[in-house]
Amino acid sequence: MISVTGIFLYMLITCYVLGFCCYELLAGFRRKQEKAFHEEPHRTWTGCVYAGVAFTVFYAQMFSIFYKVGLFANVLLLILAAAGVIFYRDRFGEELKRLWNQKNIKRAMVYALLFLLYAYGTSRGIEHYDTGLYHAQSIRWIEEYGVIRGLGNLHSRLAYNSAAFPWTALYSFRFLGGQSFHCGAGFLAWLLSVVCVSRFWEKGSRRFRLSDFVRVMAAYYLFNIFDEMISPASDYFMVLLVFYVVIRWLMLVEDGVTDYFPYAMLCVLGVTILTMKLSGAVILLLVWYPAIQMIRQKRWKETGCFLLTGFLTALPYFIRNVLLSGWLVYPFTSIDLFDLPYKIPKGAAEYDAREIKVWGRGYSDVTRYGEGITEWFPDWFRSLSLTDKGFFLLAVSGLVLLVGIVLGTLIRKKKDQLPVLFSVGVVNVCFVFWMATSPLVRYGCVFLWLTAVLDWGYVYVTWIQRFDRGRIAFLFLILLGIYKAGAFGIENVRNFTPEYFVKQKDYEHFDTIAYDMHGYTFYYPKEGDRTGYDAFPAAPWQKEDILIGETIQEGLSDDGKNR
Repeated sequence: MISVTGIFLYMLITCYVLGFCCYELLAGFRRKQEKAFHEEPHRTWTGCVYAGVAFTVFYAQMFSIFYKVGLFANVLLLILAAAGVIFYRDRFGEELKRLWNQKNIKRAMVYALLFLLYAYGTSRGIEHYDTGLYHAQSIRWIEEYGVIRGLGNLHSRLAYNSAAFPWTALYSFRFLGGQSFHCGAGFLAWLLSVVCVSRFWEKGSRRFRLSDFVRVMAAYYLFNIFDEMISPASDYFMVLLVFYVVIRWLMLVEDGVTDYFPYAMLCVLGVTILTMKLSGAVILLLVWYPAIQMIRQKRWKETGCFLLTGFLTALPYFIRNVLLSGWLVYPFTSIDLFDLPYKIPKGAAEYDAREIKVWGRGYSDVTRYGEGITEWFPDWFRSLSLTDKGFFLLAVSGLVLLVGIVLGTLIRKKKDQLPVLFSVGVVNVCFVFWMATSPLVRYGCVFLWLTAVLDWGYVYVTWIQRFDRGRIAFLFLILLGIYKAGAFGIENVRNFTPEYFVKQKDYEHFDTIAYDMHGYTFYYPKEGDRTGYDAFPAAPWQKEDILIGETIQEGLSDDGKNR
């Protein structure tokens, strides 16, 4: 726990400083275009940290393309942070003074307690199955080599590129010679918890708002993953970031903010979500809102600036895709642009894509890939928990309801409701996309839950709340809070152990068999398909003659036994 606390502090400082610099860089470009200086009234310290998350995720991916992510990457990161502080020293000093003047001891104590709570949770817990299968190996490859051409030929899962892995490697501190820490999901969970509880100190209306419903579901998710966030699973990173984007976006809409800048900044974070996991990519439909604002105001240079920022944010992700697999977006073969010696065969990629789709439907038999919705849906629905069945029914009925509300709003020309309906509509499209692709709850629970609560929450906020003055929502929150807090407390007291108060629980260990290939020692598991972190390099089965040249750095090719 102590080690995790130190890493959390390091992540907080570097992300805040670099995020503030990113804000100033983009805001400075706008000030230059407008030839006037003005503050950014909608900038928050948490917003700066999230901007820093986006930058460090980009940085870790880009660095991994050229070199292993370890000591040198962290030294350069600190140099960049120091340079940013020096360059923006006046603005940085003003910002720190502003934060000091706004200090609230009770609020700071709550944030600190949450900080320690999530450091405790991140130091122990249950490791995700896929972490032993390929997450840990992916991170180890980045720590040892950076990116290796054709790595997916060793194990196809290693071509499942996610920005979560380079980011985890950046803050793993493996270069110190000890264990490889994996604190990224826990840090994002703490940051989201701060965003959730900050509502208690916000000025303005005490009435329930749509963003409050999202906060409730975010808290629900945080309770659910508390004993699992030790795993560097890309699902957690994506979902935690989506929750923040939706909360902050709705807050801006509810406060009547029409300035394009804070929305555009959130869209850049939306690109980061895409690089974490493709199932969150549709959230980028939000980009239409600030884009239309900038185009209407003829802000062509600002539009170009943010388009370039978004492009650069995504660029290392797609470069890593091509280097790892030979495909722009592995395992989807519809975009076939490259003919490379290390390219994963098309048949293997298509098999992987089908496997992902059927796995999301709740079964592992790839031969059922072509089944229609009437064939796979009944089994899928039965496999849901009782709670998720309820959310699904609310989501589907809410989707139908929302279509009617949007049509009614357009007919009556109530333009004041369009921004919030657009926001809710994008979440609904994300839900439909998730259902149409790979509807595993772990991949898209955020869209399932938010479609349900936002569609019906809109009805409550718009029509019902004025009559019951928030009593129904308040009672619901009290009951939910008592239930989840009680279950959370009982589970953590029952599983309490002082074992990990200093160091984080290490990656799970598996028995493996070593073999020699091209002068390197490789490993495969004695049983099952997981190898963990320590046995490196490893794959679920023994490989043959996959090196393109004499060294691993030259790349890996297919040996016909990729599956």
